Amino acid sequence: MCELFGASASEARGYSAWLMPFRARGGAAADNPDGWGIASWANDQARIEKSPEPGWHSERFRDLAESVSSPLLLAHVRKARHPPVPGLLNTHPFAHACCGRDWVFAHNGMVPDVIEQPCAGTVCRPDGETDSEFAFCHLLAGIVDTYHDTDIDHWLGQLAARATAIAALGKFNFLLSDGRVLLAHGHDRLHHSERSSGLALVATEPLDAGDWRAFVPGELRVYRDGALLSSHRAPQPGAGA
Repeated sequence: MCELFGASASEARGYSAWLMPFRARGGAAADNPDGWGIASWANDQARIEKSPEPGWHSERFRDLAESVSSPLLLAHVRKARHPPVPGLLNTHPFAHACCGRDWVFAHNGMVPDVIEQPCAGTVCRPDGETDSEFAFCHLLAGIVDTYHDTDIDHWLGQLAARATAIAALGKFNFLLSDGRVLLAHGHDRLHHSERSSGLALVATEPLDAGDWRAFVPGELRVYRDGALLSSHRAPQPGAGA
């Protein structure tokens, strides 16, 4: 059911040590053959390359895995579920503009009921048919009135609340970035690894022998320049006030 890989670093760097095994998750080492995508950033601008073909035999994926250099990275391999047909418009990551920034998003899980929920405003209209992209637009709609690119606390609570509400509809693990921070929401299937060299990694499944830890269910972790800025945890059922 799709897989995610994200990274935040203190400076532009390569990620081949993790992208190469992640590429194998796209139809060889795991059943995610329905598309791949990689987002990287240069001069504060996102560059996305993606294809609805299996990542494990894509030569372009291999080339990018070996050559891409960026302080931020967001990658996805897809198992088509909703809709169950591969296609470029339905291949992650997705990109939409909001609040003067270009945002990039990728999702693991299923939240099909989000498509039936009205999305306030016109900040984001899906180009494809996936529940993932509809959920992305719901997240942006939740922060459009509060986002401030130098004060993350001003809008993070709104994003965390919206993520929790969407997660109640199914499974909602995601990576999201405005080109400055990497936000990772682990609903039920995500791991993080903070390295001593100014590097933070997030992946559905561990991609090397390093120290990976599972997200607390419902946890939203925020990274900038390879360091953890904050961690928000969704209220658990039955928890006291």
